[in-house]
Amino acid sequence: MVSLLPNLSSPISRLRLLWRPSIHLTFKATSKLQLNYKAVKPQLFKSFSAYCSTSASNVQTQNQILGENENLVVLGIETSCDDTAAAVVNSNGEILSQVISSQAELLARYGGVAPKMAEEAHALVIDQVVQEALDKANLTEKDLTAVAVTIGPGLSLCLRIGVRKARSVAGSHNLPLVGVHHMEAHTLVARLVDRELQFPFMALLVSGGHNLLILARDLGDYIQLGTTIDDAIGEAYDKTAKWLGLDLRKSGGPAVEELAQEGDAKSVKFKVPMKQHKDCNFSYAGLKTQVRLAIEAKRINAEISLASASDEERQARADIAASFQRVAVLHLEEKCERAIEWGLNIEPSINHLVVSGGVASNKYVRARLDEVVKRKGLKLVCPPPSLCTDNGVMVAWTGLEHFRLGRFDPPPPANEPENAVLDLRPRWPLGEEYAEGKSEARSMRTARMHPSLTSLIKASIKQESQSAI
Repeated sequence: MVSLLPNLSSPISRLRLLWRPSIHLTFKATSKLQLNYKAVKPQLFKSFSAYCSTSASNVQTQNQILGENENLVVLGIETSCDDTAAAVVNSNGEILSQVISSQAELLARYGGVAPKMAEEAHALVIDQVVQEALDKANLTEKDLTAVAVTIGPGLSLCLRIGVRKARSVAGSHNLPLVGVHHMEAHTLVARLVDRELQFPFMALLVSGGHNLLILARDLGDYIQLGTTIDDAIGEAYDKTAKWLGLDLRKSGGPAVEELAQEGDAKSVKFKVPMKQHKDCNFSYAGLKTQVRLAIEAKRINAEISLASASDEERQARADIAASFQRVAVLHLEEKCERAIEWGLNIEPSINHLVVSGGVASNKYVRARLDEVVKRKGLKLVCPPPSLCTDNGVMVAWTGLEHFRLGRFDPPPPANEPENAVLDLRPRWPLGEEYAEGKSEARSMRTARMHPSLTSLIKASIKQESQSAI
């Protein structure tokens, strides 16, 4: 978002969770939230702000204030990495549209994400993707209640394209704007899929750039139990696929999973990462090195496609893929099992583990983690594959959840200058780090890291409570 303040270091002023101009919220017979800038009723807004806390009872009251059954409609825009996505979702949990423009060809050409190329690809299609999402929903911008957009974490060049488009739509049509945390969106989309999923619950988020184990205590209140100290599992899948000469147009994860079905998962003795660290953090850099050395030892030439490889070499590649996948997922299992134990000590009422993110589309991953969850007496919740990879639905739904609590920005200027300073958060933690989860093996680079979403929301709630007294 745009900061109009000269001091960019203030997290409270930049977040602006509650919009406090002189406005009056009214509901018309059409059941669509209307924003009337002319009417001024300060006593309503004081009451409204006082309800913005993180307790379950206040969430229920807040929904009543905004109209729990009102048909709120939110456009979600996602451009944090290599897919351009947009979707329209309403407060009944209906996905009115979903559009994704893949950069698979670029991934195959460059062997991974090339930020500048990804930025250009986003810029080429963003207008078309958003318009198609509206058209498929049979709506125009005038029918929207708000616009939600991913502001971090992610690649700055890519985030900028989505944020500019969201601000353009919101500014042109006088719509509130909700800045969304990418990893929270992966978490909360499970609440769209399973409407009975209540806080608190555990979540494992697995993607190309992140591994994250969290305890979700409430909307915007997360405890980070474990995270990636170097490379995430999705990155390890992608590099393994590249080194094995697989077709990257379907992305590394699915390619490795498919080939692994032909291999012997115990043929190559890879070591499970971080066995000596009794925490919940993840490391895949060492496993990547093991895989690369195994490929070199087998003299596998990645320039020769899998289709052109001899039967013997194909089997060698399949064995490496299967052995890698077994150990990579075993690392997930071990850390996940410990995190569930920690989570239950903090919140004994936990009943669910959510597994989301691109790697959660992997059937082998789901099956293995389901065994872990059953042993701990919990239930596994996985969004369908189309909602595990980056998408606009998760952004729209997360924006909608926060909008109900009054956490949104006012409409941007209608004619915002091209050089406006955008609030992008490439390195943005989701929750506060659990004390027992800190690892000596972890070297946190804190430079230019934004304060966590949880800390910002708590600080804003505290500020609002003090101002209401």
